[in-house]
Amino acid sequence: MKIPFSPPDITEQEAQEVTAALLSGWITTGPRTKQLEKDIAQLCGVEKAVCLSSATASLESILQMLGIGPGDEVITTAYTYTAAASVVCHIGATLRFVDTQKDSLEMDYNQMADAINERTKAVIPVDLAGIPCNYEKVFEAVESKRALFRPNNDLQKSFGRVIVVADGAHALGAQWRGQMAGAIADFTSFSFHAVKNFTTGEGGALTWRNHQGIDNEKMYKEFQLLTLHGQSKDALEKSALNSWEYDIIYPGYKRNMTDVVAAIGLVQMKRFPALLSRRRQLIERYNEALKDENVSVLPHYTDDYTSSGHLYLVRLTGRDSDERNQVINQMAERGIATNVHYKPLPMMTAYKRLGFDIKDYPNAYHFFENEITLPLYTKLTDEQVEFILQNFKEVLKIKH
Repeated sequence: MKIPFSPPDITEQEAQEVTAALLSGWITTGPRTKQLEKDIAQLCGVEKAVCLSSATASLESILQMLGIGPGDEVITTAYTYTAAASVVCHIGATLRFVDTQKDSLEMDYNQMADAINERTKAVIPVDLAGIPCNYEKVFEAVESKRALFRPNNDLQKSFGRVIVVADGAHALGAQWRGQMAGAIADFTSFSFHAVKNFTTGEGGALTWRNHQGIDNEKMYKEFQLLTLHGQSKDALEKSALNSWEYDIIYPGYKRNMTDVVAAIGLVQMKRFPALLSRRRQLIERYNEALKDENVSVLPHYTDDYTSSGHLYLVRLTGRDSDERNQVINQMAERGIATNVHYKPLPMMTAYKRLGFDIKDYPNAYHFFENEITLPLYTKLTDEQVEFILQNFKEVLKIKH
């Protein structure tokens, strides 16, 4: 038996909707994209959502909309994928990492608060594995440093504090204290990449919660300008009779989603409750089977939150990275693909060159050194899950 790590769950329904889009006469941003935006906004419990080409494009667009740039600082965790950090570099702001809490994927919120200064404009908490951060702690931290905040524009002034921009790449469908991801942080970005719970192949979206200083309709239009060349009309609007003329308000970017990929998302949205339910079943089976093993796993479902169940991270208690890598190799020899989430960013060449050193982030390193991620996706059969568990338990018993 061969078990891949994370194939997409695509059915004939998605294929039919894509075909319908291709044959409709309209394949770029249009009615399907606009409908998907409405569906995502409804799921998240917000008024507006903007569908774009990726979560990275969404996150960068949020920072740009906020007017963050050179001379400003943005804080995020050292334990995440590069997108949460690279976007800060793209806009010319200064990147600040903070360590995780001991034996946790969450940022050390005390360190985060201590890192806030007069130049800090945003923090980017990351909902890793689909597990929401403790947003009570995040907002307490930024509120505690309100006196240090120095706004550069009216939008920043309307917040009057460091702005919370969630990297929710893994978190669509997650809940925290009764609120859906997308409506918790000030702004949130989501990923619809091929390996995500909800996929459009490539793609993403951004949302924001209601705020006294934000006109939601105006904000939506501003995001449309920013992500489509600063062009006053999109292609669908220009296609109307006698509506050819448009203006370029400023030199913007090209980050729009097409109707072809939105077609996948429209079907995925209909299937999404069942997909989330299946992920929960798989996680609960893993938890039950591994409860007596010498490993620790992340809690996905608590009284405070319900995870989207995106990744199943396991720590091999008392083992180091060499032993972890041997486990990965032995699982591969048995036909089972596993992974690691993540190698902390200060260990990566790009961030070393920016002056970061993993020695300054010991908790992130210690979490990474014995972490392994087991396959978790909705196309897994019960038989395949039992095969994974049987082999994983056998490999754990081998002396490395």
